[in-house]
Amino acid sequence: MSDQDTILASAQKALQAGDFAGGLTLVEPLIEGDGGDEQTLYIAAVAARYLKRFSDAEDYQNRLRAISPEYGRAWQEAGHLAVARNRPEAAIAAYARAVRFNPALDASWRELARLQAAAGRDAEARAASLQQQRIAALPHELLAVTNHLHEGRLLRAEEICRHYLRMHPRDTEGMRLLAQIGIRQGIFDDAEFLLESAVTFAPDDIQLRLDYIDALHRRQKFERSREEAEALHARDPDNPVFQSHLAIESMQTGDYDRAFELFDQVLEKLPRDPATLTSRGHALKTMGKQPEAVESYRAAFAAKPDQGDAYYALANLKTYSFTDAEMAAMREQAARPDLAFMDRVHIAFALGKAYEDRGEYAESFAHYREGNDLKRTQTRYSADAMSAELARQREVCTADLFACHEGDGHPAPDPIFILGLPRAGSTLLEQILASHSQVDGTLELPNILALAHRLRGRKAGASRYPDILGDLSGEQLADFGRQFIEDTRIHRQGAPFFIDKMPNNFRHIGLIHLILPNATIIDARRDPMDCCFSGFKQLFAEGQEFTYGLEQIGRYYADYVDLMEHWDEVLPGRVLRVRHEDVLDDLEGQTRRMLDHIGLPFEEQCLAFHETRRAVRTASSEQVRQPITRAGQGAWKPYEAWLDPLKAALGQ
Repeated sequence: MSDQDTILASAQKALQAGDFAGGLTLVEPLIEGDGGDEQTLYIAAVAARYLKRFSDAEDYQNRLRAISPEYGRAWQEAGHLAVARNRPEAAIAAYARAVRFNPALDASWRELARLQAAAGRDAEARAASLQQQRIAALPHELLAVTNHLHEGRLLRAEEICRHYLRMHPRDTEGMRLLAQIGIRQGIFDDAEFLLESAVTFAPDDIQLRLDYIDALHRRQKFERSREEAEALHARDPDNPVFQSHLAIESMQTGDYDRAFELFDQVLEKLPRDPATLTSRGHALKTMGKQPEAVESYRAAFAAKPDQGDAYYALANLKTYSFTDAEMAAMREQAARPDLAFMDRVHIAFALGKAYEDRGEYAESFAHYREGNDLKRTQTRYSADAMSAELARQREVCTADLFACHEGDGHPAPDPIFILGLPRAGSTLLEQILASHSQVDGTLELPNILALAHRLRGRKAGASRYPDILGDLSGEQLADFGRQFIEDTRIHRQGAPFFIDKMPNNFRHIGLIHLILPNATIIDARRDPMDCCFSGFKQLFAEGQEFTYGLEQIGRYYADYVDLMEHWDEVLPGRVLRVRHEDVLDDLEGQTRRMLDHIGLPFEEQCLAFHETRRAVRTASSEQVRQPITRAGQGAWKPYEAWLDPLKAALGQ
């Protein structure tokens, strides 16, 4: 145990014994100046409150929330301080934030119920009281799991939860919590299985059903998630929560008319609901209705000034310029020590874009760097681990392996895989090809990544993939290919060919070739500095953790180039490389080249890709609705003074 751990343990014992002065004295040397971590500042805030040193307690809390704005116990302590100062409305607001970030805080629910009842807010008081009773009734193991989960200690939460479920294998709350842990770890298939089983055991548990919809959505099983959302909506068609979920799932299955109808129903009841206004804006943007999307996003942050998602959504249109007033509002929110983590991230990226549009590149880069630094603290990405993973593909996926499986796999020629790095021009290639009468555009489909994950096996730290590729039979490979075709059919509109634009599929070209030997594979390649810096400026909805650092994204690009050279060697002619710069120079020539590679006749509509009306869900949605442009070329050059780490990582 370190010296600091010993001090903290002694300070906690002092507080438990009622020696608040002694506890504060122990931690004060650790928090002198601007020092102190989450635990020391929390102990100091509690001790100062009990000592009635309210100004000091508030200072410790402000510092605590600045470094950990979503720490539920910090907000609970803010509620306790507000109660001590006889500020009931401030206490209600603080306790509400506390349970938003950690719903297992019994004291916060209890105080919320008491204060809301005293304020005459009877319905809210009853709801808080019911939540407090639910928490109080939880087995102590699951209460501990909930606390660990919402305070970021996922491994400890998983350990306790698995042990509990071994003793109580049909406990649906335990299954739900383990699924939540899996979702936070990115293990969506396990989460789906757990929630499907739990719903079978407790079909009337609404929270289970909502979580199950979320898991299906994350796995892009949109038809199933919509069916589940429809079932909930049928139970209570006027419930705005159910309406909102069904709107989102309808949007994912392409039923935008239904989605907009449902969003409007929610907004009739809750006209200033920021989440609904933001979601509605996303749907409008996807459909190419930019003016209406802008109006919806603006309404969202007018209703909730810290709605960072709405600010970033405007920036992510790529064509929107923020007003002076909007920039001032974002700066004001960014200065708040209590701003929620993702709101801070969203606003940082939005300010980066706003200052870039004004040519204020130093200020722009500072905000882009802040957003990336924040996101990097949230990820578990390791550039070394990724390099090793891609190197293993080169070692296993040899020419001999592919010769061994000549003629195996599923023969369907339907899929067109466009892969590479994000921000490399793949959406433009997709829009060109999807403008052809014989090609459906779809989504960035997760199916290949999910198959690779499944082939890794369940043993932690001992992945069987890609080594297992050498052990698979021709029948297994054909089954995997057939399953891919079946599982992706929901995204198609009936054309003979369809596009899967998941960029990370470049890591799995060996697997793709083995299961679908007649599929088309196109490598979307862009100038490394343009591509990497564009990725650095982009906040992705999920995944792409390698983009949140200049060195990390540079190494990833270099590793990608090395792996693509390997695929060219062991599968000669299998991958068509299309350079973004060549498309800009010769749109028709590169379009004909792609269509020839697929085996399709040329169609003029492919050159008028910007006129094609289809849902586009990527960050380039507005750009591909305009004629070809060179606006993104050389966009990194005004930032060159800060890009040495990227250049060094790219090397040659």
